[in-house]
Amino acid sequence: MHTQGMLRENALSGKTIVVTGGGTGLGYSMSKYFLELGANVVITSRKVEVLQEAAQKLYSETNNANIAYFACDVRKYEEVEAMLAQSIERFGKVNGLVNNAAGNFISPTERLSAKAFDTVVDIVLKGTYYCTLAFGKYWIKEQIPASVLSIVTTYAWTGSGFVVPSACAKAGVLALTRSLAVEWARHKIRFNAIAPGPFPTPGAWERLFPPALAETDLGKKLSPEHRIPLGRVGEHQELANLAAYLMSDFSAYINGEVITIDGGEWIRGAGEFNDLVALPEQMWDFLEQMRKKG
Repeated sequence: MHTQGMLRENALSGKTIVVTGGGTGLGYSMSKYFLELGANVVITSRKVEVLQEAAQKLYSETNNANIAYFACDVRKYEEVEAMLAQSIERFGKVNGLVNNAAGNFISPTERLSAKAFDTVVDIVLKGTYYCTLAFGKYWIKEQIPASVLSIVTTYAWTGSGFVVPSACAKAGVLALTRSLAVEWARHKIRFNAIAPGPFPTPGAWERLFPPALAETDLGKKLSPEHRIPLGRVGEHQELANLAAYLMSDFSAYINGEVITIDGGEWIRGAGEFNDLVALPEQMWDFLEQMRKKG
């Protein structure tokens, strides 16, 4: 069931949703399901050739011609404004934004240059803020009810070594989500976030779990399946289902929330004794006997 669509037919009909980073990975999967549910969808990223190929594929897979693509570097506010104007021209109005564009890689922090740090923070935090600000100004001026969904991560609130630029940026996105959920609710603009666990995607997955590491004994030990209580990684449709629900009117009373979808990964890591799941029954028998002996 977790590989099937969740919402009823045409649940997003009449909505126009812009998805940053929509040409690949989770952005593509969300865009596909939005189209299947009847939405108009605009995908955007820096590489127009990637967007063009993705748009053609999305149309062939969904038979929904209401797909558009516009190249945009979310780190540049004037390009964000131009992308918004193009989206409005194409579909008449926009009433949904998914802040999905991101950049990340693993590295000891002391090995990073200031430019490397800036690259991640500028895409994730500044790009999210630029899109949210431009779209928000438009919605408030035109009095259009809207919904914003940002893709964060569980280490936005716990922090994480070796991905410090991403942790800092995602924490900022989460703060932005919660802050504007209060400030702009009076304009009928909702803000929510999703914190995904491991959902393998080409490119990003290889940067975070390089094959040279994954194939070693240490890499196998670090494999996400070993950290996730459910024992598997996520299916893209599972995240797309959640995203579609949060962008739909069915979630009209959900505002300022971050929803984790990670099979229990982060909460296992947060528990001091959770790794005891690895103990065999014989060891528990031995420990029980020792306890009873006092």
